[in-house]
Amino acid sequence: QLQLVESGGGLVQAGGSMRLSCAVSGFNSELPWNSWVIGWFRQTPGKEREGIACINNGDSSKYYENSVKGRFTISGDGANNTMFMQMNKLEPEDTAVYYCHVRSYDSTYWGQGTQVTVSS
Repeated sequence: QLQLVESGGGLVQAGGSMRLSCAVSGFNSELPWNSWVIGWFRQTPGKEREGIACINNGDSSKYYENSVKGRFTISGDGANNTMFMQMNKLEPEDTAVYYCHVRSYDSTYWGQGTQVTVSS
């Protein structure tokens, strides 16, 4: 059982930057850090949760959703089991609850969510 604890949300003006963190605990030797795909999702009221970025820790490949490509950067620190999302050039449309997420071949876990609000 993994636990994911997010931090770093809040209010920022359009054009500003913010960094989200997600500390993950509970990894074991059978499924260590590099066995997992880590990622960030976001959700606004009335819409489905959407994936915006992820890293496959096995081969370090990354994916970005088009609306955040070039503005957001996902990274992971395997030594400390922590993932990050650096968000630059934030826009009001980025306002959402952001969730960190990890998945292996048979398990998936979510963070509690953190609100990011971008004012115009």
